[in-house]
Amino acid sequence: MTFHTCPRGHARESVSIAGSVLCGTCAGRVEGQLRALPALHQECLHQASPTVRRTNPTKVSSGRRRDHLNVSVLDTRHRALTMLESWSGMVVDKLGTPPPPRTVPHLARFLLRHLKWLAAQPPAADFADEIEGLVVELRQTVDPAPSVPHAVIRKCVVDNCAGTISALPQGGGSAGSRHIACSAGHSWEMREWLGLRRLMKRQREGVDG
Repeated sequence: MTFHTCPRGHARESVSIAGSVLCGTCAGRVEGQLRALPALHQECLHQASPTVRRTNPTKVSSGRRRDHLNVSVLDTRHRALTMLESWSGMVVDKLGTPPPPRTVPHLARFLLRHLKWLAAQPPAADFADEIEGLVVELRQTVDPAPSVPHAVIRKCVVDNCAGTISALPQGGGSAGSRHIACSAGHSWEMREWLGLRRLMKRQREGVDG
């Protein structure tokens, strides 16, 4: 049985996949998240085209807020497709396998089939971070107050900040009002998660180097 320190900051534990960069917990979590992505992505479509209830047609501001949310939902769905397509493209380039159809269900199933290979690659931790962040964002879009997801915890990327960042969204109200925060008070909107993750990656590479 092989033991190592998880690159995503988890405690030392057994690796469930031989040669995997990810720990057993991470590998299992990514598998579950990939299985959940198609349904979450589809549910977002209902949020993008909500049923208009004109119980009070004089409240124009409510409709404006809903229209703004629709655009945000469409952006989230597009980011999901783009991210899955990017990782699938890496698999296709490296393994020479035929590309899957450009839909979230097909891309997610494709990545599941090649998860063992992905988990053994150097960017496996980045793959796990991106999939987890995407699932968090989709869940917040579908349900403004979902059950508490597993948080991705990293050192704050702000210079000289001793705080830690959690991908567990903070705040209340609509999904658009939720944000990612560090324990020292710095915060980012959910739509900034991918850019923030890249800063975390560079920070981690600097420490490892």
